Amino acid sequence: MDYRDAGVDVEAGRAFVDQIRNLVHSTFRPEVIGGLGGFGGCFQLPTGYKEPVLVSGTDGVGTKLKIAQILNRHDTVGIDLVGMCVNDVLTSGAEPLFFLDYVATGKLDKEQLTQVVAGIATGCKLAGSALLGGETAEMPGFYQVGEYDLAGFCVGIVEKSRMLDGSQVQVGDVAIGLASTGVHSNGLSLVRKIVSNGGFSWNDNPDLLNGETIGETFLKATRIYVKPVLAALKAGLEVHAMAHITGGGLPENLPRCLGTGQAIKINPNSWTIPSMFQWLAEAGSVGAEAMYNTFNMGIGFVVILPPHEVEQAINHFQSQDIPAYAIGEVVTGTGELIMGNG
Repeated sequence: MDYRDAGVDVEAGRAFVDQIRNLVHSTFRPEVIGGLGGFGGCFQLPTGYKEPVLVSGTDGVGTKLKIAQILNRHDTVGIDLVGMCVNDVLTSGAEPLFFLDYVATGKLDKEQLTQVVAGIATGCKLAGSALLGGETAEMPGFYQVGEYDLAGFCVGIVEKSRMLDGSQVQVGDVAIGLASTGVHSNGLSLVRKIVSNGGFSWNDNPDLLNGETIGETFLKATRIYVKPVLAALKAGLEVHAMAHITGGGLPENLPRCLGTGQAIKINPNSWTIPSMFQWLAEAGSVGAEAMYNTFNMGIGFVVILPPHEVEQAINHFQSQDIPAYAIGEVVTGTGELIMGNG
């Protein structure tokens, strides 16, 4: 017997690495040292920093992968993987430098996983981050044939004096919500439950989804906010804090970027909530509180800044094709999110 008899094809693994080599190289930055295939990825820190701070993040895609595998469409989940990590790192004001991925599967399917890595490479280019390396694990008996799981790891850099940590936030600051592309990569277990319990097919076209199938709607890739936000910082916008709206929605994530003795009051009527969320609420009989505690409700990222910066910030992000809204303000409190109407 050999390893192939146990379900692991080493030669197929080597061929897969060769197949994705150009995708990986297309993401490289000047600071990358060496190429693909070493035991570790090497990256030289950019010059010009006085007190550089490295900011790291890790995440996965969750059960959105189940939808991708059911529909045999794997081109967006790699973007999700990058987005979930680099958007987190960005909240400190950090520029993502490099990214690594971990792919585990029951049996290596080169065509399937090349689509995944192509998405990861796309995400890295959208974030300006090098895909520095990764690991592909073939695990027969642990995952079924056709199944895979993803994990991502990102490292960014920020000047210590410009790092955002909540201490810059002032009562009276305004929260600017940046539009999401949909549910991003959170709440998909509830989405899947709604589809299953309602007897829907992923290929159905409910009226509220504007001509898209359910599968197309919920496989949309996470929006990557890195370049527009870094451009805003470089342009001199006085950003005091940022929040990435992921699992737990606005109530859980937005207060995380505040300082001591602060809360945030938002007006849920201040932005356009995409119709997909209305469809979820109606199809699953999901109450408003549960919707806000599960989904981003159309706001994927929040920038907090002084009132006099609001107009410039909204104009900047809209010029980058990201709808932006003044959704609330920082108030005195104990770290809570307050729903209001103005």
